[in-house]
Amino acid sequence: MPQATVIDYLKQLEGQGVTHVEVDDQAREILREFYRRGAATPVQTKLPETSTPPAEISITGQTPTEQIASLAKQCEHWPAAKALGTLRETMVFSTGSPEADIMLIGEAPGYQEERQGLPFVGPAGQKLDAILKAMGLSRPEVYLSNVCKFRPAVKNQTTGNRKPSPEEMATTLPFLRAEIDIIKPKVIIALGATAAEGLLNSNQPVSKLRGEWHQFQGIPLRVTYHPSYLLHQKEGLGEKRKVWEDMLTVMEKMKLLISEKQREYFLPKS
Repeated sequence: MPQATVIDYLKQLEGQGVTHVEVDDQAREILREFYRRGAATPVQTKLPETSTPPAEISITGQTPTEQIASLAKQCEHWPAAKALGTLRETMVFSTGSPEADIMLIGEAPGYQEERQGLPFVGPAGQKLDAILKAMGLSRPEVYLSNVCKFRPAVKNQTTGNRKPSPEEMATTLPFLRAEIDIIKPKVIIALGATAAEGLLNSNQPVSKLRGEWHQFQGIPLRVTYHPSYLLHQKEGLGEKRKVWEDMLTVMEKMKLLISEKQREYFLPKS
């Protein structure tokens, strides 16, 4: 079935109040291959010869701000994301400076992010702001984005969230790759295991991935715990110190000034 016909059919279902559709095994396998390879388009050899080629991302504009805006406009109605039927309608793209040296990447928007149209604005966002402040940075000085640009849907959804699947992350990963090409950050920080899975194609926990440098598109990448994880750590400083050690490593990589007071954050008092 040609792509345009599929989209027209999905729009017709939407008009009838249908919010979810099933994806067959062939389509799922295409998306899985798309995710594994991190390509901007699905593998063409698995598509029927009569199918219309998938949409391609184009970057327009003269400045990084204009170029990021052009990506956001395309992502808002991205056919691959809409066709899954498992993502909500509201897109949450990014925030911060398109000329930042540090880029922080999460998994997907949640309830608060969807409401405000910005990543990291709920309690986890407030925790992230506190971490940046401790580093001597602020939100406008860094760039914040997610692997998946839409909130994953669940039945009878209100404020509940779920992590995105590999297929869901794969549909908007090309936009994240394009963002990185525009911003050219010196360091990427992956916040949480799901973001690391989307970027590194790894199912290992954060405890195994943190503590060393990885690479994504040739850029040094550090994995640390998601700020929401810290919100559930009621006692002790251990996990907070681990996150802070990751941030100290980033600061050293960036040659940022680190005071003795900063080096001692979240250490047990002697």
